[in-house]
Amino acid sequence: MKTEKPLPLIVFFFGGGFEKGDSSRDLHSPDYFMMRDVVVATVSYRVGPLGFLSLENPAAGVPGNAGLKDQLLAMKWITQNAASFNADPANVTAFGESAGAASVHYLMLNPNAAGLFHKAIMQSGNALCSWSLCPIPNLGRRLAENLGMKHVQQASDTKVLEFLQSVPGDKLVTPYLLSQAENLDDCVFQFGPVVEPYSSEGCVLLKPPIELVETAWGNSIPVLMSGTSFEGLLMYARVQLAPYLLTSLKGQPQHMLPLELKRSLPQALALTLGKRLRLLHFGDRPMDLQKDSVVAYCEYASYKVFWHPIMRTIKARLRASAAPTYLYRFDFDSSTFNHQRRKYCGDQLRGVAHIDDHSYIWYGDFSWKLDKHTAEFQTIERMIDILTTFAATSNPNCGSVQSSLPKNSHWPPLSKKFIVCLNISEEMKIIDLPEINKLKVWDSVYKAQA
Repeated sequence: MKTEKPLPLIVFFFGGGFEKGDSSRDLHSPDYFMMRDVVVATVSYRVGPLGFLSLENPAAGVPGNAGLKDQLLAMKWITQNAASFNADPANVTAFGESAGAASVHYLMLNPNAAGLFHKAIMQSGNALCSWSLCPIPNLGRRLAENLGMKHVQQASDTKVLEFLQSVPGDKLVTPYLLSQAENLDDCVFQFGPVVEPYSSEGCVLLKPPIELVETAWGNSIPVLMSGTSFEGLLMYARVQLAPYLLTSLKGQPQHMLPLELKRSLPQALALTLGKRLRLLHFGDRPMDLQKDSVVAYCEYASYKVFWHPIMRTIKARLRASAAPTYLYRFDFDSSTFNHQRRKYCGDQLRGVAHIDDHSYIWYGDFSWKLDKHTAEFQTIERMIDILTTFAATSNPNCGSVQSSLPKNSHWPPLSKKFIVCLNISEEMKIIDLPEINKLKVWDSVYKAQA
């Protein structure tokens, strides 16, 4: 299809913790986007050990991050060939959710991606989230041993690679390798991005992301970031299956802290700061599996796993960047159409869980045809209007936003003085970020590190 002018191009990266997910129409059918004049491309990339195996010896030739390198290659190919599918190579938006958002952030940190896209959308994730960087060394050896390799600790990396290459793919991705201690150290997923052990052709990450965020090329482009109002509900089922994630916090409050802090602080200070966070999120609740305590754990996870990394990224951009950063908070709590919450919690709880906005952006095998007069369909129209307007203009102040706000007001970019967001519920309003006061306590914990 040809138009008078080429169309804005949105390149989407799926989530799934770098372990699962795909770009198929089962999960990411762009039906709703077709209400607008945009081109949408969804990217596939390798995940799990197939995408993120890392071996330290250069002789093996597997430094890691193959999945991130897939993404970079895809961005290059798509932009080089954009004109062939009526897309504008000078108006490209990189868009990701969860691990896909972290992937977009990694592209923004990678100088080899500079100029491939001109704005970014990061939903519920970035490269500062603890789950977006694998902290476990030699995980490939552990995988080989689990799959039956003998004398793995004495074997060379080349031999480990040869063994893993002999294992059928379905068996390669099956083992669960993490210990309880590692789960308490924020290791939610197994294989994922790593700081590569040596420099090589195509290297994408030689330093931790925190060391790159303030000097990254991506600070020069407009960004739309988001989170949901109860991100941590995704942990509800996990705590039921692994109660120690909650109960251990009573006697070991240092595990309230992110791993990077635990590793850098004296033990006594880590305990003190952990108690500060425990009081913030649990108060005097018992550290058991009573519903109130589990919900409190989920609220704590919202901050540790998502909202505080989002805020750290925002503040780094505000220190370094003149390009605008916009923030929305997805707070639309449908009883039937928030598919992620229903997957994590069934119908036991309400709240807007991690990636619940997915249902209002993508059609899939989880969707059904909605009456156009429902609040759910109105939310779909609003979300698509926001995202496509930002993709086209670098500014999300679309017609849906303007019609929802008081006359002569608008959705402002963030500033050092004002952290405001567009709160998307049954109504849309510009509000002070509700999480900000607890985020200040998290900031105080990080300041103790200095």
